[in-house]
Amino acid sequence: MRPVGGRWNPRADFEPTVLAHSPGITGGRFAEAVAAGDRFLGSAADTPSRDAYHRFLLGRLGVEPAAELLAELVREVDPCTVLELYPDVLGTLDELRRRGVRMAVVSDAWPELPALHDRLGMAGYFEAYAISAVLGCTKPDPRMYRHASDALGLEPAQCLFVDDDPELVAAALALGYEGRAMLRPEAPWGPAAPAGVASVGSLTELLELL
Repeated sequence: MRPVGGRWNPRADFEPTVLAHSPGITGGRFAEAVAAGDRFLGSAADTPSRDAYHRFLLGRLGVEPAAELLAELVREVDPCTVLELYPDVLGTLDELRRRGVRMAVVSDAWPELPALHDRLGMAGYFEAYAISAVLGCTKPDPRMYRHASDALGLEPAQCLFVDDDPELVAAALALGYEGRAMLRPEAPWGPAAPAGVASVGSLTELLELL
């Protein structure tokens, strides 16, 4: 899946929600806070809570992290208004399930990821989730990979790990997993993966491997 508008964090409605409480914040200040938030998430040993992340952003903006505002920033919204699936997702998942391929998710994400997948139409495809906010570590910590393969009852060599970050695929290869980097045309790493990391440009290409 991908965020509508291209940004994963914060959610697409962050700016209008904050502006409703504190009018007058400029786009430049929001951009600076979002960039700082990316560094905050990237430097954390595990995934901070959403409230901790939003408190950090609001602090950069000079906005009081009132309970009402924090609640609004995590209020339930229709996921289809902020997220969308790539066109090749559901057809590929259907075919993999038809072939009996067992699947798990390994993600640096918050605990509600399975429910989000369900609401986006991906219910029933994945047997297990390795989620950083639940496990207390992030990729490339070996515990993330092993939690998923152990849940499937498979050895690393029996698993194909796919990720849009080639470095995380390289880490999986070092642990004995098979791996492919998902390098869609808009991938920030460019058209090629690092040496030793094979890549695909769409999910449908995985069907040739499984």
